[in-house]
Amino acid sequence: MTCRHPDPPRGAKPCRRTDSQRPLPRRSAVAGPRPPYRRRMTSLSVRDQIWPATATWADGELHLGGLSVRDLAAAYGTALYVLDEADFRERCRAWLAAFPDGDVHYGGKAFLAPAVVRWLADLGLCLDVCSGGELAVARVGGMAPERVVFHGNNKSVAEIGQAVEWGVGCIVLDSLQELERVAHAAGRLGTRQKVMVRVKPGVDAATHAALATGGERTKFGLSIASGEADEAVRRVLAEPGLELTGLHSHIGSQIFDLDSFAEAARRMVAFLRAVELANHVTIGRLDLGGGLGVSHLPGEKPAPTPAELADALRATVPDDIHVSVEPGRNIAAPTTVAVYEVGTVKGRFVAIDGGMSDNPRPATYGAAYTAVIASRTSSADTRPMTVVGKHCESGDILIEEIGLPADVAPGDLLAVPCSGAYQRSAASNYNLVPRPAVVAVRDGAAHVVVRRETEEDLLRLYP
Repeated sequence: MTCRHPDPPRGAKPCRRTDSQRPLPRRSAVAGPRPPYRRRMTSLSVRDQIWPATATWADGELHLGGLSVRDLAAAYGTALYVLDEADFRERCRAWLAAFPDGDVHYGGKAFLAPAVVRWLADLGLCLDVCSGGELAVARVGGMAPERVVFHGNNKSVAEIGQAVEWGVGCIVLDSLQELERVAHAAGRLGTRQKVMVRVKPGVDAATHAALATGGERTKFGLSIASGEADEAVRRVLAEPGLELTGLHSHIGSQIFDLDSFAEAARRMVAFLRAVELANHVTIGRLDLGGGLGVSHLPGEKPAPTPAELADALRATVPDDIHVSVEPGRNIAAPTTVAVYEVGTVKGRFVAIDGGMSDNPRPATYGAAYTAVIASRTSSADTRPMTVVGKHCESGDILIEEIGLPADVAPGDLLAVPCSGAYQRSAASNYNLVPRPAVVAVRDGAAHVVVRRETEEDLLRLYP
């Protein structure tokens, strides 16, 4: 039979599939009782997709990048993060297409590895980093230093020295003290360092309080209202070792409201014009950060597209101002599926071989996820279950309540979509549990992006 994706990418052709190659369900397991799982699945819409683009249901199990999760789990173990490389690249291209006259900086804090850096460099994206460790990965991955922007609210003297010596394209100044440190490093090395000043635009974005970074009470940036931002601009212009190339703002993460982005842009344009006029200079550049959200649950309101964000910013920012953006979660999150093995089923609790050490977001932010049994189909009725981790904490809950088949059993593989951002990158060794591997899949082949941590790795830390 011939199928067409309900919202195919531009230029896509119809595909041929057999009855054993069924797409994933449009709606996965959700809280509360639901009808039994059916073997016949309906295809996902690109616009509200929470699974990677190549995800399919074939021969009774989930396939990613042309490979079955059972085979991937057998080869690489669980817990495991499976990254759809083709989907990651396509999402990068969508951002580049939305901002053809601007710069797209991938937010490395969402997820970063040398392989990812190579993909970014190959596609023509820039990269923002926020620590010496991320800076080191950028170097190992082969990113050109002039395409790296260095963030962070408390960069160490050593990190600043490394960045200036390597020749990073820009350091985003987050305080007046940091301004002095960067100027000192540039003077010591006999160079002129390009910088931006991070500004608090005073916009409280509609997101979780821990993810909001644009208001007056945030730890990030310098306030327009207090005069700190204006003072920072004057001091940069007076420093011979610093070159002011723009102003930066970032209002938060997981934001669906385009009005928040537009309001921040409006305030930044007004401030940019004011400092240009007051200091008789032309800066002409705004980095408006990232923060565009993604849907984590089936049926959830879809986030705006990169093109829609670009349209909202173009309506606010004059043509003579160069715009940069910094998507991270929006690119990385939907490309990756976390795969766990069920270890025990006890009443309503389904325990998997991961938890809060590899995904701290539910415990930290109350983040919501969905999941499916990925290694087989089931005709059993669903019932409300709670997916928990293996750690010695009552709060180690991955999904509070979800409809799973009543016959879920040890050995089943549980797949959690939209797991590519702020999970493996924020993973810990709580209870001294080694961190999972990340495997990239593409066109029926897999390769390790981050190898599985071992107990031997942990023991090396002890003298």
